[in-house]
Amino acid sequence: MNRLRSILNIEFLTKEDAFRNWRMILFVSILAIIMISSGHSADRKIFKIAALNYKIRLLKSDFIEGKKTLLVLRKETYITQILSIKGIGPASTPPIKIIIKDE
Repeated sequence: MNRLRSILNIEFLTKEDAFRNWRMILFVSILAIIMISSGHSADRKIFKIAALNYKIRLLKSDFIEGKKTLLVLRKETYITQILSIKGIGPASTPPIKIIIKDE
């Protein structure tokens, strides 16, 4: 009972050998502060990773959209349709192959 009363009255911090107890309390407090800051740092990194993953998904979808548009623009039918508006049509004669002989 006396031991409980001395703990409740915080006598362990006011006695002559209290310096040892203060050192332990200070050490435990510093460890707690380090642990809390480490937890906050990990949370910040998790949020940053989530934001970067979201940006990656957006960039991938932009890439796929651009690739799809490029495939449509490269089709021969699309090119002939655009050029026919300007008055240019496909060639009526096939191309001629030029052969150069080495001498």
